[in-house]
Amino acid sequence: MLYWIAQALGFPHVLNLVRYQTFRSGAAVATALLIGLIIGPRFIGWLRVRQGKGQPIRTDGPQSHLAKRGTPTMGGLMILTSMTIAILIWMDLTNPYVWACLFVTLGFGTIGFLDDYDKVRKASTAGVSGRVRLLGEFAIAGIASAIIVHTNTSNGTHLYLPFFNSVVIDLGWFYVVFAAFTIVAFGNAVNLTDGLDGLATMPVIIASVAFMIIVYLAGNVKFADYLGIPHVPRVGDLAIFCGAMIGAGLAFLWFNAPPAAVFMGDTGSLALGGALGAIAVTAHHEIVLGIIGGLFVVEAMSVIIQVFVYKRTGKRVFRMAPIHHHFEQLGWPESTVVIRFWIVALVLALAGLATLKLR
Repeated sequence: MLYWIAQALGFPHVLNLVRYQTFRSGAAVATALLIGLIIGPRFIGWLRVRQGKGQPIRTDGPQSHLAKRGTPTMGGLMILTSMTIAILIWMDLTNPYVWACLFVTLGFGTIGFLDDYDKVRKASTAGVSGRVRLLGEFAIAGIASAIIVHTNTSNGTHLYLPFFNSVVIDLGWFYVVFAAFTIVAFGNAVNLTDGLDGLATMPVIIASVAFMIIVYLAGNVKFADYLGIPHVPRVGDLAIFCGAMIGAGLAFLWFNAPPAAVFMGDTGSLALGGALGAIAVTAHHEIVLGIIGGLFVVEAMSVIIQVFVYKRTGKRVFRMAPIHHHFEQLGWPESTVVIRFWIVALVLALAGLATLKLR
């Protein structure tokens, strides 16, 4: 909004900094962080009053988790509120990519909210059926992907492979299906990771920092040409979007750090995962997303492997899935699992950024 106002006024001296994506990215971080810290205490208090018993805890999980009973969930609403306000203030709202990514974020957040609400209302860990959730997610992701492809008239249906400078696969309109799958898969991967205090929040922040760099470079024709990465006009504005995610995530982590005063819930994890997926699709770094967000991929694969093997052999590959619970069952304290997974997320993000030059 401020960018639009400054542009309409011809960027007067007092608003000259607003023209720079780097300034607006930093401002979005600060804005979302400040809003999150201000609304956090009252928001958590309101959730605690409204929810009573808080998020239901799995009885078949680690026994240490039973002490978390009564902790309110749906903290993702706090993330989405501070993040959306920061985006609307600092983004160029004439950019279709902004609305596509925001549509996915709020759409997935709505599905997650309905799931969280159903769990709290029933006092059960079973919420909305998986089939209904996936149908809604694919519908939202499909619409957003079509908008992204329609907006990018130069290379909208191209799939680029990391480590190679000239390997490009034109998927045609099948790319919309591929893009929608990427968004849905990553949204659910982040959702599965959100099982310990702060476990999903920091890796999301780390991935957002990495993609803030990627979209800025991909949106600049000189940097993109030098690095051999796909140039996507106007995608650099999504650096501000990433900045808002970082600020909102940091504010939430302030209250979600062990012992958590509030849980993100599906409201936040689905929304943030979907947002990262949409940003990666827009910047044509879908495969790099799998490297930067490798921690989320491993978490999701651990569940898929566990279910697949157990249904066919009756045996478990892991003591418990997702894999962070496996390490808890091995005797690792929760804080140890969380911090070590943060380290893994940071290393993978650096590896993903390294693909920008290794082409």
